[in-house]
Amino acid sequence: MRAVDLIIRKRDGERLTRGEIDWFVDGLTAGRLPDYQASALLMAIVFRGLDEEETGWLTDAMVRSGSRMDLSGLPGIKVGKHSTGGVGDKTSLVVVPLVACCGAVAPKSSGRALGHTGGTIDKLESIPGFRTALSAREFEESLRALGCAFTGQTAEVAPADKKLYALRDVTGTIESVPLIASSIMSKKIAEGTDALVLDVKVGGGAFMKDAGQARALAERMVTIGARVGLRTSAVLTRMDAPLGRAVGNALEVVECFETLKGRGPADLTELCFVLAARMVYLAKRAASPEAARAMVEQALSSGIALERLRQVIERQGGDVAVVDDYDRLPTAARREAVRAPRSGVVTGLDAARIGRVSMALGAGRDRVEAVIDHGAGILLHVKPGDAVNAGDLLAELRVGRTARLDDARAVMAEAFTIADAGTDPGPLVLDTVG
Repeated sequence: MRAVDLIIRKRDGERLTRGEIDWFVDGLTAGRLPDYQASALLMAIVFRGLDEEETGWLTDAMVRSGSRMDLSGLPGIKVGKHSTGGVGDKTSLVVVPLVACCGAVAPKSSGRALGHTGGTIDKLESIPGFRTALSAREFEESLRALGCAFTGQTAEVAPADKKLYALRDVTGTIESVPLIASSIMSKKIAEGTDALVLDVKVGGGAFMKDAGQARALAERMVTIGARVGLRTSAVLTRMDAPLGRAVGNALEVVECFETLKGRGPADLTELCFVLAARMVYLAKRAASPEAARAMVEQALSSGIALERLRQVIERQGGDVAVVDDYDRLPTAARREAVRAPRSGVVTGLDAARIGRVSMALGAGRDRVEAVIDHGAGILLHVKPGDAVNAGDLLAELRVGRTARLDDARAVMAEAFTIADAGTDPGPLVLDTVG
């Protein structure tokens, strides 16, 4: 078998066989396939696509390139969650303990942030002492004891995906529904859950800007899940403005604590309820979606979900006192106010620009090895639809030690749109698939 033959056939719009895809993934993982040939095939896929069967084969091959977590020894249905990434997207820290309190097992394996989207592991590591590098045994023991646990993704999970993504990132081959779907689903399948809820973000601050494209991605991922017996459901959610009011690791952790105390922003609280209820229903812990929603709301209002997160922090070595004393979390020494240049109604809050500002302040990373400042970020004081007067506080910048403050100011000046009259921002949940 020759790589050039696969490249030519896909370039000409032909289908690849399962054996050819296995050969390609195996050669890439083992280092036998030159990067220039792998990149050429990726570009051919971007232009010609992969059908559902080819996408499934690619996903299977990437799962088999590494190890697969075995959670079969745990009783009940194990249900996972994944978000395609957004600005201020902190739902996992609220959703996971909510689901566990409703009787489901909710393992959460996450990556770190790259770009302006937040990483769950980075947020958790802003809690002093919190360990995210759990062994397989520690992870399983925590799930057995508490019904939930957080861990970082290991190098053994779908290593082919890591190599493919590194190539896609530098060869202009990111924007491909089958490549994105197989990348996400290979990791989630390898994590060993029985059911999965996907939060597919749509809008200016999301990877998928167009609702039609986002739906195509959601449908492809649900189909991949069905092929391997992973019960998968996707929720399409709006990401034109940041979710909640906090952007930045420690700031978002505080907002999650506030949400579990019943004092969180309305949009964040609602999305957590939607995702958690869907997970509880897929885990067969409720007879109907409505009953699942009621269980989730009760878990939050009673305080048991907050207590469960407190137990997770303690078990994973974190300073549990941070739940009530936010001063124990990292903070930026310098703060800077952003004020309204005119009176009117906030009609736009550009999530992509807010994400870029958070990176400039030190809260994100533009390369894998970059060090982030857990105390840096942005606190938003207004949301779309809010009326403001000239000089009112729009946001507060938390300036990190290595911040590019001039860049942050320049981008922040264009992040807010203020008009004479307001407009309807539209629903938070756009659609569901599966």
